[in-house]
Amino acid sequence: MILGVDTGGTFTDFLLQQEDGSLRLHKVLSTPHTPEQAILQGIRELGLQTQGLEIIHGSTVATNAILEGKGVKTVYITNTGLADVLAIGRQARRELYNLTPVKKPPLLPHEQCVEVDSRLSAQGELLSRLDDDKLRELLNRLDALQPEAVAINLLFSFIDESEEVRIEQAIQQHYGDRVFVSRSSDVLPEYREYERGMTTTLNAMVGPLMQNYLARLQQGVSGGHLSVMQSSAGVTSVEHAGRYPVHLLLSGPAGGLLGAKTVADDKRLLTFDMGGTSTDVSIIDGEIGFSHQAEIAGYPVAVPMIDMHTIGAGGGSIARVDDAGLLLVGPQSAGADPGPACYGKGGSLPTVTDANVVLGRLLPQAFLGGNMTLDKQAAQAAVQTIADKLGCSLHEAAQGIIDVVNDHMVQALRVMSVQRGENPKHYTLVSFGGAGGLHVCALAEALGMQRALSPVHAGVLSALGMLAAQQSRERSRSVNTLLSASDEQHIEKQFAELVKQARQELCQGEPAGEDIIVQQQVDLRYHGQSHSLNLPWQSLASLQQAFHRKHEACYGHRLDIEVELVNLRVRVMFPEPAFALPEIEAAVAPVVYRSESGEALVIARDSLKAGDRVTGPSLITETASTTWLQAGWAADVLSNGSLLLQKQQA
Repeated sequence: MILGVDTGGTFTDFLLQQEDGSLRLHKVLSTPHTPEQAILQGIRELGLQTQGLEIIHGSTVATNAILEGKGVKTVYITNTGLADVLAIGRQARRELYNLTPVKKPPLLPHEQCVEVDSRLSAQGELLSRLDDDKLRELLNRLDALQPEAVAINLLFSFIDESEEVRIEQAIQQHYGDRVFVSRSSDVLPEYREYERGMTTTLNAMVGPLMQNYLARLQQGVSGGHLSVMQSSAGVTSVEHAGRYPVHLLLSGPAGGLLGAKTVADDKRLLTFDMGGTSTDVSIIDGEIGFSHQAEIAGYPVAVPMIDMHTIGAGGGSIARVDDAGLLLVGPQSAGADPGPACYGKGGSLPTVTDANVVLGRLLPQAFLGGNMTLDKQAAQAAVQTIADKLGCSLHEAAQGIIDVVNDHMVQALRVMSVQRGENPKHYTLVSFGGAGGLHVCALAEALGMQRALSPVHAGVLSALGMLAAQQSRERSRSVNTLLSASDEQHIEKQFAELVKQARQELCQGEPAGEDIIVQQQVDLRYHGQSHSLNLPWQSLASLQQAFHRKHEACYGHRLDIEVELVNLRVRVMFPEPAFALPEIEAAVAPVVYRSESGEALVIARDSLKAGDRVTGPSLITETASTTWLQAGWAADVLSNGSLLLQKQQA
């Protein structure tokens, strides 16, 4: 049996693939301060023995530590004169016309940024070398600062890592396992010292936290085999996850995106994952897109991640009226504790979930399959505070909250589609997460889309994606050379070195099988440009023409300028696991009744069978989510249980 576990801000989701291939889902409220407790609780409630159990986990520990600024005390080691690189950052301004912008505090205080007298030229020539006296002086500085982690980032270490390795070895010999060491030539051997340094430092700051968390979780599931989902939609070992936690910052959303790709038949998907705290938006055009220019809490993280846009709009997003009388929703969230007012855990602030309860789109007796009863009166009391401030009815206030949060999500979906030159009408909108199905029809209509998909197990789709994930490792290296001056044999040799390193990490010392999948890619740009485009590796002659075509497709023009080869990238993977969605059969006799408001039919999703059609307005309820099918929409039940929603012609 294989268990996918996704820890979210409000709920921890479980999806169990049983020995006969059938799936069993479960949800428990998250325990943010000790995330492993919710996981262990869910395993107990599922009645599972951990001995021999395969567990694939999407973790938020590293993400939350960065968002909340709760990393361990870290010292940053760099070359003489470059201690302020992390504080200075880039010239880019988030608010172009703000004359008095508030600068984000530096990631580390100045006294924790240490310089060493070592220098490598841009051509890899060693200009100044660390001797034993300089290393002893460095260790004395560290003794005075007493860090829990160290980040090493020297200029041009992606060309020659020897000086960084000497520092790492000296620290390990001096401190043993008491200090976590993260060096840039290992974490991110690419050019751009600011992004490389920031990524390496973030890795160091959350490394001990992730290692301690995984150790506690592994002890709790003793006898089971634990793996961790990465931001690149691949699975890695506990040891690798603890060593490179910066690769886990989008592990849960990556599972959701892979789940959407697994469930949907259409190859062109616009996806949104609406949970309790946030909504993650992405686009799939045949394959999942990846980015190497992501940001977390405003900090650049240049490791491979799924291409995704996140906003603070979820079921727990708090509604309020500002001093000017404007209704605002989010980004603040009620989270899991106390949660929305309707949870009955002491929350009193109005949220999106409370608004859906007031509108009759969440049934108090059917929430989480009847395992949790919602307090409708508490939801009404919370939303009434908004109605009083706006001078409108309770129903109008609730609908206003829904309209505002929908507008936030529409704007996010436009960022991933329209702003990239893609017409949403050519895509299928895929909704998932516990709250996604309540908003899917409204979002599709706002974007002019005719088709949407409410996947089977939509409320735990991130956990489903983990069941379908491949074991993978990624490696990269900057080369920064003109394509015309490149030696194809030399490039192939460097690719071979990267593949060898990634295969060793993937196989963990075991003999590599013949079935390992290898992907090789390159980043290219016109000479003098700052940003690059990613392409599959091919011969140099065909690569140049392919780059011209892609640049023209992306930006509308091509230039008569030399093309520069920037980075080499490899990804090695084991073959896809044997995961397939079982065909559904109606599990219970069909029961159809009207909602309390009389506005819509209410149908249990597990009473539907393949080929059934439901027309709106209808509420389709299930254990982990609810789908609100608006008037003018119809839902066809597919063989795997997903609902294909289509706008009906007037």
